[in-house]
Amino acid sequence: MAGIDPFEVVVAQLERAAEYMEISDEALEFLKRPMRILEVTVPVKMDDGSVKVFPGFRVQYNWALGPTKGGIRFHPEETLSTVKALAAWMTWKTSVMGLPYGGGKGGVVVNPKKLSRRELENLSRSYIRAIYEVISPYTDIPAPDVYTNPQIMAWMLDEYEWISRRRDPSFGVITGKPLSIGGSVGRIDATSRGAVYTIREAAKRLGMELKSATIAIQGYGNAGYYLAKLAPEILGMKVVAVSDSKGGIYMPEGIDADKVLEWKRETGSVKDFPGATNITNEELLELEVDVLAPAAIENVITGENADKVKAKLVAEVANGPVTPEADKILFEKGVFQIPDFLCNAGGVTVSYFEWVQNINGFYWDEETVYSRLDMMMTRAFNKVYEKHQEKKIHMRDAAYVVAVERVYRAMLDRGWVSK
Repeated sequence: MAGIDPFEVVVAQLERAAEYMEISDEALEFLKRPMRILEVTVPVKMDDGSVKVFPGFRVQYNWALGPTKGGIRFHPEETLSTVKALAAWMTWKTSVMGLPYGGGKGGVVVNPKKLSRRELENLSRSYIRAIYEVISPYTDIPAPDVYTNPQIMAWMLDEYEWISRRRDPSFGVITGKPLSIGGSVGRIDATSRGAVYTIREAAKRLGMELKSATIAIQGYGNAGYYLAKLAPEILGMKVVAVSDSKGGIYMPEGIDADKVLEWKRETGSVKDFPGATNITNEELLELEVDVLAPAAIENVITGENADKVKAKLVAEVANGPVTPEADKILFEKGVFQIPDFLCNAGGVTVSYFEWVQNINGFYWDEETVYSRLDMMMTRAFNKVYEKHQEKKIHMRDAAYVVAVERVYRAMLDRGWVSK
């Protein structure tokens, strides 16, 4: 939403969580700032022979727990504030999952839809040349994010190897790669699969019967599509509404995820799907459903519309979809939230699996990936829920307390801060 600074939201959430834990003032100030910000110039040779220059970023927020980890976005409206916020959320995400990682994020201010395949490859390679000095399998490990994909990761890995002359065990420098060059099975749907596991665990705690329970999903990119596919397959839920940036559809009898995806590929949007009622994104958020899953962009549930949310459970598949003002309103209404950096941590968890496989040179089957993801998502959810119950606080605050305490402990042990 216009006017909301993503990084200000991060700081506000951190300050609120700090009220429920013992943390020194100096450590809190430390955690309000990234440890490293790299701003780069990314020159790209275009098909017509000209060179265009795009601004780029790589933020390494905190590496107390291990190498920083986080995706790379290609987006025309990317900002440093957004990248900083996402790097902070990655710090809490890896920590709440118990992974040996810190948090990072990267981005280039570009509209990749306006680039040819060759120009996109040139951009990907140029970005890696720009950030090469700060990444490696043991310092900072990028991955795909908005408008980047396994093919782009393959180009980036290849460029890194050309520069390094393969001195490093380079497969581990980037995750989310194609299977042919060290990717992991189970990565493509990992974010949504992890979210499904947290919805299952939340429903157990709430006494909610999920078979035939209704879910509305805002966003129909990779995460939204796989959530629409997996929620019925794994939990027996009924997807009654989905949307994308151009609008949404409502079908009370249930939506077929694959048919809607095929329609979107043909027409450019889920809108006007045969047999469905067109709705706006705003209307989707206010539907009478059991579960609402914002799976697109930041700040869609705000102080202005939170009181209109009718779902019993909000599963935050997107990063930062609920503002601090909306958190307060939803909490007072009794809406249960699975906070973003817990709900959508399946992606980074399977990225961790990929990195482990790369480092060891031993690769797992799909069943192993899924069972280990289930175990780790369930363990993390229960840890946060127990903190939520113990302190009688918002689930987001509980997730922050669990995550920040782990980072703080590592910072103390390293001697970076004092108690």
